[in-house]
Amino acid sequence: MIDYIDMIRTIIISFIITLVLGPIVIPLLRRLKVGQSIREEGPKSHFKKHGTPTMGGIMFLLALIITALTSGMVNKDMIVLLTVTIGFGIVGFIDDFIKVVLKRNLGLKAYQKLIFQIVIAVALAIYQSKHSVNGTSVIVPFTNKSIDLGALYIPFIAFVVVGTVNSVNLTDGLDGLSSGVTLIVLSFFGLIALSFGRSSEAIFSAALAGGCLGFLRYNSHPARVFMGDTGSLALGGGVATVAILLNLPLFIPIVGGIYFAEALSVIIQVASYKLRGKRVFLMSPLHHHYEQKGWKETKIVIVFWTITVILCLIGILGLK
Repeated sequence: MIDYIDMIRTIIISFIITLVLGPIVIPLLRRLKVGQSIREEGPKSHFKKHGTPTMGGIMFLLALIITALTSGMVNKDMIVLLTVTIGFGIVGFIDDFIKVVLKRNLGLKAYQKLIFQIVIAVALAIYQSKHSVNGTSVIVPFTNKSIDLGALYIPFIAFVVVGTVNSVNLTDGLDGLSSGVTLIVLSFFGLIALSFGRSSEAIFSAALAGGCLGFLRYNSHPARVFMGDTGSLALGGGVATVAILLNLPLFIPIVGGIYFAEALSVIIQVASYKLRGKRVFLMSPLHHHYEQKGWKETKIVIVFWTITVILCLIGILGLK
């Protein structure tokens, strides 16, 4: 059984590995001309970011793998956590590679990404339904009870995973936003895993959180590197997987409220424009709306981080 000291040690190790990888990976990405393209319809302030190296998520993924595999906690759950996270990272890597290396702006087609994501999500749902001591039950926030989803479990979990992965991807639009929010969310799940006596989930969360913390050294404003879909899809997969293995998928919309708000803003914007010919937000996802309102990028990021801290505290109350 691990304790808080083990988690802190794990965070520090992953943090240091990511810091060390920065001066190696970033220049390499720059030499390979793996630069971020900026949409013309995006905020004008983002044009200066054109050409900033992307696919930097490789850094914290390597830190995660090294830290987790040397933690002494390599069991079936840890293998699943790493496999799903890396699986989504590979999907993102392929998408990034097509866009920035092969210079095909759209990358993977939407249906191709969705198919890959659904396959990974369904595999995770099947694993959990067969190996969890709670079977197809999930914990309901604020009730101290669980609900058995039965036959609906696998499609529900697949929906949660795909939704979370793409929501985290949408959140990755400002320097340090997605990495910072995810650092906080993973800290929540890590502490809960520790309180549940789930060592693998706790170490995994700590390792990925440490990687996010180290990545912020290079990704905070002004960013020297972006995580790309390689990083954002992997982070979404990691958050979703640890929540599901802890039987806490219903807590993702609470502690990951920023993810949910970002995705919902896009859905509302698209639906409103198609149905009414009018936009609800100045621009979507939500962080761009506040940019258009004149908020500085750093202010938006700090506000969204603060909201996430509050939401995680609410999430803790939801377990009582």
